[in-house]
Amino acid sequence: MVRRTRTYAGTVTQPPGIPARGATRLATSRTLPLEVSDLGTFDDLVDLVSGGGLVVLSGAGLSTESGIPDYRGPDGTRRVEPMTYGEFAGSSEARRRYWARSYIGWQRFNAAAPNTGHRRVTQLQRAGFVGPVITQNVDGLHQAAGARDVIELHGSLDRAVCLTCGEVTSRIGLHERMTQGNPGFMDRFAAAAEAVGSQWGEQVRPDGDIVLADDLVETFHPPRCLVCGHDTVKPDVVFFGESVPREVVERCFSLVEQARALLVLGSSLAVMSGYRFVRRAHREGVPVAIVTRSATRGDAEASLRLHAPLGDTLDALVEALHVEP
Repeated sequence: MVRRTRTYAGTVTQPPGIPARGATRLATSRTLPLEVSDLGTFDDLVDLVSGGGLVVLSGAGLSTESGIPDYRGPDGTRRVEPMTYGEFAGSSEARRRYWARSYIGWQRFNAAAPNTGHRRVTQLQRAGFVGPVITQNVDGLHQAAGARDVIELHGSLDRAVCLTCGEVTSRIGLHERMTQGNPGFMDRFAAAAEAVGSQWGEQVRPDGDIVLADDLVETFHPPRCLVCGHDTVKPDVVFFGESVPREVVERCFSLVEQARALLVLGSSLAVMSGYRFVRRAHREGVPVAIVTRSATRGDAEASLRLHAPLGDTLDALVEALHVEP
């Protein structure tokens, strides 16, 4: 028996036995043009930011210089297919596969440190040019760099939640439990390094997942909730096909509407989850500036568009604005 759940974006199929969560589904991606062109100049960006009152919307491109690859190529096409919410919620075997892969991948993911881009956003915020930061990333690197007023649109990998009873736990504690429940797993992974290790750097995903051989997955014991005992523990992040809570979306809409400008950093805006805020800003007459390497879905709504490396561009921006370290 499958129940239908009404969400902010429409109706989705809800797997039996697991409660519905959130309100706005992530949309599917759009293919982006390969050719890009700037709109405006770096000096225009300096002029825009110098007036203050900006809200930042950041994406996976801001964290690539920290060694966390994004999901997409230059044309917006996903390089890898992430596990969807329906797949994760639909079977114990899917959850075993996710946690086995994540157990390995998260260790590298968790070791990532803020890069120049994160630090420069924090400097701009402390200097009063930038206000709240809306991030599509789940890596916590904005906060690690000292930023405040960070809205995690898609949650955080620092936490895990039980889909059955709602119990929330720290990811570090969960990792320790998985280590205790899977003695020798890392040794077996190391022994298979010749077959799997070549994929390590290329296949770690923005959610800490990684490619892992099926025979290793089959030996893994996934975590169970300490409160209800079910195996429905999930990282507290929004999977593809899952829902963003309505209150988070509405808060972000309010911030964008009140901003003097919206500054998009490192996002292709290929999914509606982030693109909606560019659309809202454009509708409300709020200028939109986009700085990223590739084309974006929001290029047509942008008032200013620079296709450039984020670290170098933000370095030059804080220097031009005479921002103190």
